[in-house]
Amino acid sequence: MPSICVFGAGAIGGLLVARLEAAGTPVSLVARGAHLAAVQQDGLVLHSGGERVVTRPNAVPHGDAIGPQDYLILTLKAHSVEPALPQLAPLVGPHTTIVTAINGVPWWYSHGLPEPFGGRRVLSVDPTGTLSAALPPAQCLGAIVYPAATIHAPGVIHHSYGDRFSLGEPDGTRSPRANALSALLIAAGLKAPVRPRIRDELWVKLWGNMAFNPISALTTATLDVITADPGSRAVAHAMMLEGQAVAEALGIKFAIDVEKRIDGAAEVGHHKTSMLQDMEAGRPLEIEAILGAVVEMAGWVGVSAPLSQAMLALVRQRAAMRHTS
Repeated sequence: MPSICVFGAGAIGGLLVARLEAAGTPVSLVARGAHLAAVQQDGLVLHSGGERVVTRPNAVPHGDAIGPQDYLILTLKAHSVEPALPQLAPLVGPHTTIVTAINGVPWWYSHGLPEPFGGRRVLSVDPTGTLSAALPPAQCLGAIVYPAATIHAPGVIHHSYGDRFSLGEPDGTRSPRANALSALLIAAGLKAPVRPRIRDELWVKLWGNMAFNPISALTTATLDVITADPGSRAVAHAMMLEGQAVAEALGIKFAIDVEKRIDGAAEVGHHKTSMLQDMEAGRPLEIEAILGAVVEMAGWVGVSAPLSQAMLALVRQRAAMRHTS
């Protein structure tokens, strides 16, 4: 059985740990504070589909307590990865597969791409190269997260919908490490297809996030409101067309059109985006991985994205104003 550690003891990380543990796959969980104490004392509690499942993972406060892992699954916010590197270092060995279950454009994005983009660092998410040095792109495995879950209380996860974690190698191969993790996730009752073009799927999710997240942070509107109001829907539509032009210039193929993607968001209903939730809670916002990187890559391919640039400037200022008001 491979050694697996989930780092990032939020709702999605907790969901993964609970599902794997319940299926008989031992998992270590790096957590802290009240969440760590609750899991150590009472176990990890998952409410999903009307069921209550209690598991007892190996919950630890520091990575050095367990050492290098076969799989290190990161369920952090994008901007939290670099500050966590000292804790991640003991978990990463030369053969560790780093599974990036993180929103937005990852630091490994250009790994395995053909010229002229292959190996080009995404400065918005890895400005100094620190992430690429500590978490080598060649050891990374992409993961696109679809479930929605919340932390109801320390050690208690509520899973509301979704069960798919798509996996994919940056170079498009169907590797043994991807297949092995997929099999474990499927045995845990999750959908875990291995995709040959993981960036295509990354962009379909990013497509909505790059528009809905900043719009919601600026307006406080939920997805149902954004998609129903003609004005905000038009802004999202225009931003997504800019994003599509950037992605297609990078070789991405979209299986659906903009309107279908917006309608999919509308079906989620009265939902606060992650950026709005972070705004209201006073937490840092995932601006750069979700929108900054898109604007940066527009420059790579020479695509004009004026609305996305304007929205990026506004949401950056909105985030900064919380600390000056």
